This record gives sequence, C-alpha cells and structure tokens, in this order.
Amino acid sequence: MSHQFHPSILREYDIRGTIGKTLGADDAHALGRSFGTRVQRDGRRTVAVGYDGRLSSPMLEEALVAGLCASGVNVRRIGLGPTPMLYYAAASLPEVQDGIQITGSHNPPDQNGFKVVFRGGPFFGPDILDLGRLAAQGDWAQGDGTAESVNIMDAYVERLLAGLEGIAPDAGKHLFPESLAIAWDTGNGAAGPVVERLVARLPGRHVLLHTHVDGLFPGHHPDPSVEANLADLRQAVARGRLDFGLAFDGDGDRLGVVDSLGRALAGDQLLMVFAEDVLKRQAGATVIADIKASGALFDRVRALGGQPLMWKTGHSHIKSKMKETGALLGGEMTGHVFLADDYYGFDDALYAAVRLIAATIRLGRTVTELRDAMPAMVNTPELRFPVDETRKFAVIDEVRARLAAQGAEMISIDGVRVTTPRGWWLLRASNTEAMLTARAESENEADLAALLAALDAQLAASGIRR
Repeated sequence: MSHQFHPSILREYDIRGTIGKTLGADDAHALGRSFGTRVQRDGRRTVAVGYDGRLSSPMLEEALVAGLCASGVNVRRIGLGPTPMLYYAAASLPEVQDGIQITGSHNPPDQNGFKVVFRGGPFFGPDILDLGRLAAQGDWAQGDGTAESVNIMDAYVERLLAGLEGIAPDAGKHLFPESLAIAWDTGNGAAGPVVERLVARLPGRHVLLHTHVDGLFPGHHPDPSVEANLADLRQAVARGRLDFGLAFDGDGDRLGVVDSLGRALAGDQLLMVFAEDVLKRQAGATVIADIKASGALFDRVRALGGQPLMWKTGHSHIKSKMKETGALLGGEMTGHVFLADDYYGFDDALYAAVRLIAATIRLGRTVTELRDAMPAMVNTPELRFPVDETRKFAVIDEVRARLAAQGAEMISIDGVRVTTPRGWWLLRASNTEAMLTARAESENEADLAALLAALDAQLAASGIRR
C-alpha cells in the first residue's frame, strides 16, 4: 500500500489543507503510518495526539490514531485542547517525546492540518517532505500499537499557574492583586476550556469572551493579529474599565494583547515587556526575534544588557534557534512567544498570558504604562502581494543581487532586510503561500515614504508591482 498527499498540503511548518478537497481521513491515516515509522526507526514507541475544536478534527484524529497504531506505535490520546497542551504532553508524559496536534490554527473553518513534535523538538521543512516520500513509497513499519486516553488538562493548568510563583513574598503561591481586572477572548477556539479552568484559580476580576469551543467560530475569527478580531476584546476592556485584554488564536499558540486604552501591542512590543522581565532576573540572556521585528526591540534588549539575535520568521525556526543558542526568550510579530527561563521554550500563548501578569507585578507597572514607555515608531503592517510560486524566491535572489552590487547594508537570513539612515525595509518570500511580504519602519512619515519608494523600485526592476 502507498499514499499520495496532495502537493499543496505538505508545508514548511505544518501539514494543512481544505477538508473534502485536499485533506481527508485517508491523508490522516497515511500521516500516522509515515510518522509512526519515523518514530519507530528512531528507537521510540509512544506518540501523544491532541486535536482542536474544528468540526473535522475528531474524524482526522480517529484516522491518525489508527495509522499510528498500524505502524506499531502506542498512542496517548489527550483529547480536545490547545496545541501547547500537546507540546506539554510531549515534554512531560512518561516515555513520550513525539506528538501530533490536529489543528487548523487561525485558518478558515473548512481548513485543518497537523503540527508535529519529533524527539521533543520542532519537525518541519525537509522532515515534512520526507513523510510524503514514505507514504508515496509505502515504506511503512508494520505493527499493532495500542491507544490510551490520558487526561492531562488539569496538570497543564497547574503548570501554567506555576508561572506566577515567586511574584510575592509568599513564594510558591499564585498571588497577584485582587484588584487586577483582565478580559480573556479565546475566539471559540481550543484554548477556551483551559482558560476557564485557569481563571477559576486566579483572584481578581475576569471577563471571559467566546470560551465555548465551536468550530464555526461564531463570535469572530480566532486570529488576534487581525485588528477587526480584537473589537469584542476592546469593548470588554473599555466597558469594564479593565487593566488589559488577552486574545488567543484558534489553537492557543499565539497571543494578542490590548491595554486599558484599547491599543494593541504588536508582537515585538509584547517581546519588549517579556525581555525586561526576563533580563531583570537573567542578566545577559539571549533574546531572539524574527526578521520582521522593530529595530526598537533589538535596541531595547541591548539597553537592558541582553544579547539580541535576529532570526528567520517561523515558529519552528525560532524554536530550533533557541535550542541551538540557549536563548531564554524568543518571539515573532505574529504573537508567538517562546519562554525558556522557567518553561520549555515552546510557543504557548496561555503560559505567555500568565507570565505577562507576573511581569506587570514584578516590574511594578501596568501594561498601559509599559506600552506608553515604548518608542514611537512609524511602520507599515505586513504588506502582502501575490506572485507566481515559481517566481517568489527568484525575485528575492534578484533583489539581493542588485542590493549587493550597490553596497547596501542588508541582512539576508530570510529574504532581505535593508538598513538605511532613514530606517529599514524588508522583503521576503512566504514559505506557505504564493506571496511576497514586505514591511518598513522609520521615525517619521516622510522617511517611511522614501523607504517604500526604494522597495517599490526593487520590485519594479523584477517586474512586480506592489
């Protein structure tokens, strides 16, 4: 037997497709066979499996588990929950270093997919393509594994609460001011049940929004990086005169934050807060941010005595670089936050939310005050424009070559990021879509316009119009 995956579903960081069109139960079963084979041949026998709240997730979970068992792997089924709970299972359950989460993350309801943990770390790029090779060749291990349901949610909530330990004289107790007031919006995604249990253990005043899991996302789409999806959270914060609001994506690995004035903190601004808290206790630590992040973040990390490191965009890239360098903190503009000082280093928006609470207490300032202290930069949102899949990387190569010939100051670890006296601009190819993405930042509108003109000139030279 063998199986051919639709070529569009094997992506750089995950496996993703549209249910009934490019992704179905046969694909999930074949994925189980291929991944179980990889685990077996690497000398292990146990895989954790979890799933999000999408309507198709239970069907895919059944097929995936069957495929894993057919390859001789034993499965620990942790049930419905956020992706970080699956990461926690792979890090904490006996004999488990590998796992698969069935999740469509922040994508539309008719899409779904898989995020994979292998040997306790990220599994992406060539490894994902190798699963397709094993399936196409039918090169699968044979066996008769078992499946067992495991309730891990309560243990996971306890681990989240540990992020508040030591913030008061009574070290070890989960204490913060009774007056603290927070809104939590899980967007009908998989983080809802965990947030409900977590908040029940916390003092203070809490407003919960859209915590009922519903794969049709009736409240709003669960993507906190889109301003429109923060409207309910902003309204709740304003109506209740709350200190701040927290928003989560569909599988709970990305965090959005609004302050008491309703201002959204971008991913790099959120990382500034965490950097100040971590570096206050771990002097000289390395902090990693993706290439899209503001120059103000890297300057701030240096000013705090830390070691800033710019790296490739993508949660798998950041996690891998953190392991390689021993960095204690990492983050992306999209809201992925990676804490490794007192945690595991994977992207967990729920743990990041708890640590944000702890940071405000340790630093003695509100989220609004921390936001007020940040430098005012003028920047674009992420600019996205379609380009033929066969051209996207070629365009980046052409731009890079022209800039090198001009002697431009640039970083080319992921696309090209060009630094000038006016500020910087970035152009990179999306790893998951037929898109080029761009961003620019300066200190004033006139300089920003000049940066965008330089970007447009490079695109035009390659036959692309923004």
